[in-house]
Amino acid sequence: MIDRKAFAVFGLALVSLIVLPGTHASEMDQASKLTFSQSVQIPGRVLPAGTYWFVVGPTSDSHIVRITSEDQLTVYATLQTISSEQRNPSAGTEITFAARGSAQPEAIVTWFYPGRMVGHEFVYSKQDQKEIAQAKQHTVAAGE
Repeated sequence: MIDRKAFAVFGLALVSLIVLPGTHASEMDQASKLTFSQSVQIPGRVLPAGTYWFVVGPTSDSHIVRITSEDQLTVYATLQTISSEQRNPSAGTEITFAARGSAQPEAIVTWFYPGRMVGHEFVYSKQDQKEIAQAKQHTVAAGE
C-alpha cells in the first residue's frame, strides 16, 4: 500500500512538472520564466504561487540571480548563489526542491538553465541549510 505522504509528494512533483514551463529567453543572462502552482521558498523570502523571471547577471558567469515579477517591473530578490554541477545537461529547465514538511513551502535548492551542466545553488541561512539537508529533495525538469 502506498503511503499517503509519499503519494502526496509524488502528486506535488507531477503538478510542478506540468506547471513549470521550461521557457527561456536568453542564453547570455539565462533568463527563465518559471511558474509555480504553490508558494516556494527562496533565501530570506517566500514567493507566492505565480510566474517569475529568474535572471543571471550582470554576466553569464555571475553568481547573482535576480528574481522578478512576470512583467519584470518588481524585483523580489537579488541573491548570491554558488555553482552546482550535474553530470548531464537537461533539455529543459531543472529545479531541485526540498520538501521540509507540510507547514513550510518547498525550498528551491538549485536551478539549472537548459543545456547547462553548471547551475545555481541558492545560499540559505545556517538554520535553513540544516533543514534542507535533512529534507527529501526532488528535481523537476521542464522539457523544451
